[in-house]
Amino acid sequence: MSVLASAVMASAQDIDTTGIYSERYDSLGAAVLMQRQPGNKLSKYTQGRVETITAAGLCKMACCNLAESFENSASVTVGYSDAVTGARQIRLLGLSGVYTQMLDENRPVMRGLAAPFGLSYVPGQWLESIQIAKGVTSVINGVESITGQINMEHRKPTDEKPLFVNASVMSDSKADLNVASALQLNDTWSTVLLGHISGNNKEMDWNGDGFMDDPRNLQINLSNRWLYYSPSGMQIRIGVRLLRDWRRGGQLSSLQLPGQDIPLWQSNILNQSANGYVKIGVPLNEENSQNIAAVLDYNYYNMASEFGPKTTYDAGQHSGFANLLYQNEINESHKFTLGATALLDYYLEDFLRTVGSQYYDIDINGLNTSMSRYGIFGEYTFHLEDKLSIIAGLRGEWYSNRTGDDNPVSRFVTSPRLTLKYTPVEQIVFRANAGRGLRYACPLVDNIGVLSTSKTFVTPSGSSDISDRWVYGHTLEDAWTFGSNITFYFPLAASDEAYLSFDFFRTQFAEQSIVDYEYSAIPHQIAFYNLSDVADGRSFTNTYQADFSFEPVERFTVTLTGRYSDARVTTLGAGLRERPMTSRYKGVLNLQYSTNLNKWIFDFTSSVNGPCRVYDFMKDFKDSEGNLMYKDGLTPVYPLLYAQVTRRFKGFDIYAGGENLTNFRQENVILGETTQSPDFDASCVWGPLMGIKLYGGVRITIWETE
Repeated sequence: MSVLASAVMASAQDIDTTGIYSERYDSLGAAVLMQRQPGNKLSKYTQGRVETITAAGLCKMACCNLAESFENSASVTVGYSDAVTGARQIRLLGLSGVYTQMLDENRPVMRGLAAPFGLSYVPGQWLESIQIAKGVTSVINGVESITGQINMEHRKPTDEKPLFVNASVMSDSKADLNVASALQLNDTWSTVLLGHISGNNKEMDWNGDGFMDDPRNLQINLSNRWLYYSPSGMQIRIGVRLLRDWRRGGQLSSLQLPGQDIPLWQSNILNQSANGYVKIGVPLNEENSQNIAAVLDYNYYNMASEFGPKTTYDAGQHSGFANLLYQNEINESHKFTLGATALLDYYLEDFLRTVGSQYYDIDINGLNTSMSRYGIFGEYTFHLEDKLSIIAGLRGEWYSNRTGDDNPVSRFVTSPRLTLKYTPVEQIVFRANAGRGLRYACPLVDNIGVLSTSKTFVTPSGSSDISDRWVYGHTLEDAWTFGSNITFYFPLAASDEAYLSFDFFRTQFAEQSIVDYEYSAIPHQIAFYNLSDVADGRSFTNTYQADFSFEPVERFTVTLTGRYSDARVTTLGAGLRERPMTSRYKGVLNLQYSTNLNKWIFDFTSSVNGPCRVYDFMKDFKDSEGNLMYKDGLTPVYPLLYAQVTRRFKGFDIYAGGENLTNFRQENVILGETTQSPDFDASCVWGPLMGIKLYGGVRITIWETE
């Protein structure tokens, strides 16, 4: 089997875990076909439970960036980490997005410092599709996928689109421009240039609290990807990317009065990043039943930030990743992959935080931390025709962590994973997976919302000294995830393959880093500690989901999804409780109708978002009329509506739509008497921060001609 044939087979049967053997072609026919696909679909052929957001799904909304691409999915919930910085976070299987491994064509990305804002740095129109895999996945790309894995497929160098332009503007003044150009230089070399610029220069405050609803920002994002394809089957993929993002949020500038002594509380953040990677795939025989592949990736990320007048955080991160793989397909039933891997993260951080007029909470300068893992792995795949597939994987790695001049903390850990797929009849697919996940926590960055408060950071002993490694330690988090899924495919109305799917997943932690807003009866404190420090400490999440999709009439797709999560954690002094600020359920209804030849496309999405438990100190909050805001300590259930209309012409599309058409917004997002008081807190966010947003845009495509 050739490399390209192997790639095509991989798209139908397995996920290409290296991202090297991808298809080398695109066509107008293929693009039209994808446009007719539903925005979200459950793949029938992948080994695990994989939900795909197609190219059509990425066009359903403005989709200015990755964070805005999940509104049609109940699997993934996207929210804000705080009310001032614009940092977005996802939740999968009821847990923070830091437990979801993010991949860029199967390269680990959005790690460490990049995690809080990384979702905003992937323009939606740079992507061809997004694959959401729940539960544990292949060991080939590491075992940081505790709750799942999200892989992004970018526009390819072989795309037959010499020029693609997408421009949009929103009612809040945010403008977005994306340009992509794929060039076929000769029979062996091709390249794609990707450019993005977006910005918002107006200070909007629709709720009248004196704080910007969304920060002012300017982002510039450039990428260049190359593909070399040899007639012998060897492929080389090279890519570079540069990013600069500036954002300012917090109090309105107009509130600063001449001669005023009290400075405004504003967040000023400058993020800069540079990335480069090389992928090489070499067949070892004519049939390509044996091949080797190598992936090398380097990323530099720098964050310079101020959170109000008394907190500064400046940090740099160097990350290197190397993966070497050998694959042998013995026959159609047996295949194995062996490999060696190394991953290094090096941080250099300066952190100054003052609470009160004289008391210094944290003052560190030049703290260096190195975290690494290196080892070997193997994965065996068994296929019994189209009936049964089993993937068994195992990684053995040394994990090492060193902060400052401390001696490194090292340990050897094995991580087994198992995936099962059984198809008793063509219309029924059963899947199950189980395995171990490991990741180093970055407590401050993983919970960046804590910087948008005036609260004191403490440890279990009550110490606020940064030298106590509880506050700034990098715990090796350890969890096991188990899950199963059953999907029924059947003809219904105009659908050849309508589907009804049910799945259940459980994640259980053996060790976890905990950031506790409810640590003690003393108000205005946030405690940092580990699950292992809690007597009989437990942390787990059970998630149930059902999906149903069909076409009642031709070209009209209806998708209905519901998800329920039970997330609990044991904290010091409080016992086992429901995890705060985590919604219990979400339901999504998506309707899409296209006229003949897709000249008009109509999209409508509605969602209902269930309640979550608020922090204890929020239970007695009252609204302007004196009524309790959080009855029984729970947030209200709220709906969201999205709509878009697209008119397609030859070579370009015009679209217009609206987001949050119910105009629902969380009240009293900014807590505290003043920004100088110890109870100031802008991190308790559970709902939308902005009301109705309208937008319009145009997509222009120039196709390659013979």
